[in-house]
Amino acid sequence: MTAPGSPQTKQAKQTKPRLSLNRRTVIAVVCAVAAVAVLVWSLWETPSTPMAYQEFAAKVAQQQVDEAQISQDGVFFTLKGDETHALYRTDNPDSPDLKERLLVSGAQVTSSADAGDVVDTLINLLLDAFILGTFGIAIYKLASYSRNTFKVVRKTGVTFDDVAGMDSLKREMRQVVGVLKDPAAARRLGMRPVKGIVLEGPPGNGKTLFAKALAQEAGVNFIATKGADFQSAFMSLGARKIRSLFKRAGKHRPCIVFIDEFDSIGERRNYAGTGIDKENNRIITAMLNEMDGFTTKDGILVVAATNSYRSLDPALVRPGRFDLKYTVSNPDAKTREELIRIYSQGKSLAKELAPARLAPLFEGASCADVEATLNEAAMLAMLDGTHTITLELVVRAAGKVGVKLKI
Repeated sequence: MTAPGSPQTKQAKQTKPRLSLNRRTVIAVVCAVAAVAVLVWSLWETPSTPMAYQEFAAKVAQQQVDEAQISQDGVFFTLKGDETHALYRTDNPDSPDLKERLLVSGAQVTSSADAGDVVDTLINLLLDAFILGTFGIAIYKLASYSRNTFKVVRKTGVTFDDVAGMDSLKREMRQVVGVLKDPAAARRLGMRPVKGIVLEGPPGNGKTLFAKALAQEAGVNFIATKGADFQSAFMSLGARKIRSLFKRAGKHRPCIVFIDEFDSIGERRNYAGTGIDKENNRIITAMLNEMDGFTTKDGILVVAATNSYRSLDPALVRPGRFDLKYTVSNPDAKTREELIRIYSQGKSLAKELAPARLAPLFEGASCADVEATLNEAAMLAMLDGTHTITLELVVRAAGKVGVKLKI
């Protein structure tokens, strides 16, 4: 038997959705751009032989220059009758009559931009393209985030027998399980299927584990998420994620959708007008629309966990949306004994530390507090070399993990 907070069995593998913009495409584009850059650079790096300007001026006067290209880098030219077609280079004196003198001598003259300026321009264009491309990919992934984060688990591997305590809650949930397994039978009896359940109570008491057990008992798919998954700096993206979540659940019904930390997105709407308030209002509105659309989505049950039920928006938790509310309190004495038996498995407890002896010490503690204390006590026992958990080690461990014992 396991308990809240304990590791679960391996979940079913999920197929990761493929993006249309895959890694191979990005690599191919980058390689192509790099190849073009290298080609352009090589064209501008044609070797040339330097020549003094006085000698060049003499060649012009003797009408020996065949072709000339004037740029800020210099004057590049070839000579008539040169069978090697060698390219020469000389300084550009910025003389206003240089081009005229070349034309009068019978040379073919062209002007071009500075090669360095062209390369700089090309580099700037490549950088701009890279920045815009990176930004575009980021936006694309953000836009597709809502389609890729909600994993469907076929079997959670947890049953009610694996959950310590909560006996009354388990009994009531068996009726909900029956409706999930056969919603048509429930409708024949005139029953309206339950749309939502709120589990309220302090953290660390197994609300998530219970939701997994509920899905396993009902034999339905399970999607787990939390309120923070719907919060985003991008306007309206949270509402879009809500719609995407329920669309995915509809494709895999019957299904339980579990939303942890529900109060982070379901708080009472505030119409003060700030950006955060407006985004939160959009998320709640999207949630209300999806819950009201369940008439065509039988087989979907929403289980929401919260530490603060009173902060939730009344429109969300009214009957017809979240029909049931249960409080998952800190474990009672009987449950604490059961938890101690579970968490002490594989550990060596001193003879005087029977579960019935330890349970009163953890009065008011959560399930997670019990697990953390016994785990820390086992580590201290190993460090001390005794490998046996004593009452002294339990007290020391509780102090380290911040649990107050009733001694």
